[in-house]
Amino acid sequence: MDTAVEVKVIKQHLIDPEICIRCNTCESICPVNAITHDARNYVVDAEKCNLCMDCISPCPTGSIDNWRTVLKVKAYSIAEQFGWDELPAEVPLPEGIELDEGALAPAPQAVPPTQLESGETPFVSSVWGATLPPWSAAHAYTNLYGPKTGPTTATVVGNFRVTEVGKEYDTHHIVLDFGAMPFPVLEGQSIGILPPGTDASGKPHYARQYSVASPRNGERPGYNNVSLTIKRVLEDHQGKPVRGVGSNYMCDLRVGDPVQVIGPFGNSFLMPNHPRSNIVMICTGTGSAPMRAMTEWRRRLRASGKFEGGKLMLFFGARTKEELPYFGPLMNLPKDFIDINLAFSRTPGQPKRYVQDLMRERAADLVALLKDPNTYIYVCGLKSMEDGVVLALRDVAEHAGLSWETVGAALKREGRLHLETY
Repeated sequence: MDTAVEVKVIKQHLIDPEICIRCNTCESICPVNAITHDARNYVVDAEKCNLCMDCISPCPTGSIDNWRTVLKVKAYSIAEQFGWDELPAEVPLPEGIELDEGALAPAPQAVPPTQLESGETPFVSSVWGATLPPWSAAHAYTNLYGPKTGPTTATVVGNFRVTEVGKEYDTHHIVLDFGAMPFPVLEGQSIGILPPGTDASGKPHYARQYSVASPRNGERPGYNNVSLTIKRVLEDHQGKPVRGVGSNYMCDLRVGDPVQVIGPFGNSFLMPNHPRSNIVMICTGTGSAPMRAMTEWRRRLRASGKFEGGKLMLFFGARTKEELPYFGPLMNLPKDFIDINLAFSRTPGQPKRYVQDLMRERAADLVALLKDPNTYIYVCGLKSMEDGVVLALRDVAEHAGLSWETVGAALKREGRLHLETY
């Protein structure tokens, strides 16, 4: 009797914890939920990963593109990966055992979602997000300063509260100046901040990522500076009390304080630069940061008379008016410059309204924009908003007789629907 046992060798997909900035891009885009995280590390489940490679190109640091040749029965577990501060060295395979040639072959397509008992297939919003930038986007510089190459130092030149006083919604607009140190950024990019000190286990705090809220020529034009929109975190996404290390450190900074910065990161969530291009911005809370940057760049171009922009349409959600960042300045923008739609979910005596509700109310205008190949859509905010927003886009398209499969595929293929949720 032949009792030989097949020995399976795989190239296991791993994430480098030393250069990962915990931006959640990989987890949000994985179509099979193979990527997860704890308070410190992002990891890949070898049992779930189907090698579709969808997570590779969107990663802003390259930390996602790491592999180790291992016996499948000895693949690194989730628990082992959570305990790493650095990737393990490659371990030679036992003599006479070779790598399966198909172990790194990309799957022809993502594994389809499991059907519900009703027979319906659940809607997966992340598969529609583009990983390519708009064709007319400016060239983005990335990873100029990193965890391994070393951060650069910026100086705080401004720290302003941008929400009305309230213990639950303390949001700050923070301006950092880099002096003579080159730090070019574009609208839609992000930077990492290294909080001082160590965590509960005595390890240095990992970088906290924040979207840039200023346009490419700086918060103050002609100066080497950037601005950030940061909400002081007092509770997690489940409402449990927590004191956010990065957000509290940043909100407490004073003018003149030094800050350690890495980045910039991101090369796809970028705005179009060709004339008559339309931008639809959908955001909640501090997800408004990249939208503020894009809006301000368009405003400056308009004021200079050097650019013929298309339409700007904003759907902005918050719990209350008082919690909405930049409410005052936003209301002062000309109506013929930007079409503003605000949704508040906790206004006393009023029904809850979310950005997707407003999108459906403005369906006729959105359909016209969806039909225009010069329209680019940006979504930024909590992960919980993503499905509702993309479903609203699908419903708006299909109620107008358009095929979402066709429209959505074109938006993804042409870099015109960008999802950045966390």
